[in-house]
Amino acid sequence: MPAGLGLEAAGAVTAVGSGVTGVVIGDRVAYASQPPGAYASERVVAANRVVVLPEGIDEATAAAAMLKGFTAWYLLFKSYRVQAGDTVLLYAAAGGVGLIASQWAHSLGARVIGVVSTEAKAELARANGCAEIVMAGDPDFVARVRELTGAAGVAAVYDSVGQDTFIQSLDCLRRHGTMVTYGNASGPVKPFSPLELAARGSLYLTRPVLFDFIADEAGLHAARDALFSVLTSGAVNVSINHEYALVDVAQAHADLEARRTSGSIVLRP
Repeated sequence: MPAGLGLEAAGAVTAVGSGVTGVVIGDRVAYASQPPGAYASERVVAANRVVVLPEGIDEATAAAAMLKGFTAWYLLFKSYRVQAGDTVLLYAAAGGVGLIASQWAHSLGARVIGVVSTEAKAELARANGCAEIVMAGDPDFVARVRELTGAAGVAAVYDSVGQDTFIQSLDCLRRHGTMVTYGNASGPVKPFSPLELAARGSLYLTRPVLFDFIADEAGLHAARDALFSVLTSGAVNVSINHEYALVDVAQAHADLEARRTSGSIVLRP
């Protein structure tokens, strides 16, 4: 301490600094950027890090979609570019990123196999673009994925779990498949030999981070345009399944940690 939390938010501009262009007082804007500090009723943010919201996207949707939607964008377009006809494996398919990514991948013509932890979340994932479901705790996880792909394996794995699922995920890939490890929910992946990739069909591995893809205005605007386009077209709908007052943020974190949530969570000042 002192410290802040939160990397995405939306609201109205109440003041602008000297020489600021591109935004004016009253604009509805949103952001997903470092440093943390979004858990606040008011905040100073660099003007070149915010994007103006178009008509048709409300502030709650934007707050729920920025970080997660940008993440889905860099996963599907920058880490492994999904093609029509691909089959991909998506962990946490009923989570905030997962529900957006599964719908988006489905709209691109991909077949999404979602990984979830409960039957309720399986139903939610199916309703949001997942063609098939594999339960996270299935002792025959890899065999199930192989069964669903005619033994071939998937084109890409989007793995937000990290340490506990890394080798399992590699085993689900087709020859020349791409492993995208983008989260560490179970801890960071332990060091391993690159020969593990060779032994499974000359695989590709990437460990991307969102902020490297939106580090400049060109990247930020590319992510903005893609996300707002897919939201306004209706191809992707943002599921805001939980709302908390900002003063109750500790409960929001407790519920998230206990896996009692799905979709996106919005905090309201």
